[in-house]
Amino acid sequence: MLIGLVLAAMPLAIAVIDASVQMRQLANSSQQLVLRGVEATRSSQALLTGIASLERTARLFSVLNDPKLLDSYQQNDDRVSTTRRQLSGQLDGAQSGGALAELARLQKDVRANLLATPPASPAFEALLAQFGPMSDVAARLAEGGNRQLDQELAALKAKTDSARTRLFWQSALLIPLTLAVVLVVIFWIGRPLRAIDRAISELGRGTFSHAIEVSGPRDLERLGRQLEWLRQRLLELAEERNRFLRHMSHELKTPLANIREGTELLMDGAVGELQSGQREVTTILRDNGIRLQRLIENLLSFSAWQTQSLGLELSEFRARPLIKQVIENQQITLLSQRLRLDVKVEDLTLYADRGKLRLILENLLSNAIKYSPRGGTIYVQFERAGDRVVLDVADCGAGIPQEDRARIFDAFYTGKPAGGHVKGTGIGLSVVMEFVSVHGGQIEIVDGKYPGAHFRVHLPLRAQPVGITEQADAA
Repeated sequence: MLIGLVLAAMPLAIAVIDASVQMRQLANSSQQLVLRGVEATRSSQALLTGIASLERTARLFSVLNDPKLLDSYQQNDDRVSTTRRQLSGQLDGAQSGGALAELARLQKDVRANLLATPPASPAFEALLAQFGPMSDVAARLAEGGNRQLDQELAALKAKTDSARTRLFWQSALLIPLTLAVVLVVIFWIGRPLRAIDRAISELGRGTFSHAIEVSGPRDLERLGRQLEWLRQRLLELAEERNRFLRHMSHELKTPLANIREGTELLMDGAVGELQSGQREVTTILRDNGIRLQRLIENLLSFSAWQTQSLGLELSEFRARPLIKQVIENQQITLLSQRLRLDVKVEDLTLYADRGKLRLILENLLSNAIKYSPRGGTIYVQFERAGDRVVLDVADCGAGIPQEDRARIFDAFYTGKPAGGHVKGTGIGLSVVMEFVSVHGGQIEIVDGKYPGAHFRVHLPLRAQPVGITEQADAA
């Protein structure tokens, strides 16, 4: 994974480094050009100023004939020579070499003749006339320096344009290349990440039956192996839990049966007629024995349902006959409680786990019966909504208190009694939640339409969870 990230960043890193190098080179070249231009301009100006000072000193000497002026001339002449030598190092030798040599010659001749020529003689006037060519040569040197600076500026501009063009083409090539590398890395990393996400979702739903295999970068493969170890461990724990539940349930059934048999004998008068208080106590023992037996049977059923929920057995079947069968199985209880049914069912064809859907219906209907008042109405509605189906089961009881809704689907949570006839075991709704989830559906509590508890289940018309078993079953 780290290698992929490095590969994705490498083209841009190369482009940034190359651009930095080019910018540094251009900055250094421009800085050097500016310094040379400033120094050459300063030296050219100093040369013109020095020649003018030499001419002025020579003319004063021709008028005053003061020997001190000769000393001043020699000092100025030395400074001009120094400036000339500096300028020779600042200008291009091919362009300025001849002018500098000519200037040096003129400067030498004037200096030599100045000492040997009488100040008031015609020869001295001719000597003074040589300062004009010296100034002309100095002016040509200044112009040559300016031309050299312009040429270097043009070369720098061309170099800058070349660097700009190069950076443009680098960007035009490297940005698509970087995007391509990023897409490859995303695909390389994204596929195993999606596999890990699916594996975590399956583990979250309690599906432990399918091995987790992740291929890709070594880091993600190692994470996949850890998830596979976790899956195996969770599967072992689930099987161990179910074995424990089955064992304890069977161990408790025998002494419980003896207790129930003993209470029945007492109530039948096997050891003598019971007094009213004794019969009341015996009735309490019998009722609690029945309830305890029912709880143990529900534990066994819950253990079996947990095992079944590891996968789906999908088949195609009609929903109406299944719902009719579930209602018929509850007819005795409905009649005993004088409950009415308001049923609206569309004749739809589903592709789902028939057995689990039957348990969803049975548990929701049983829950509605438990918490419906005598002579009340239970509402069952099954209809299509797009590519999904909606199952509504509602009663006209006291409803579900707000404080119980957060845990109503937890296993063995019964909540506070809400006026029902039989206190539940807290297993039915947890099974409903589990079986709805494994189908890829949702269940919610709805308020407003009916006075009591109203459960709404959303299921796909065709279930497509990860890891299923298909059966050809037509109802």
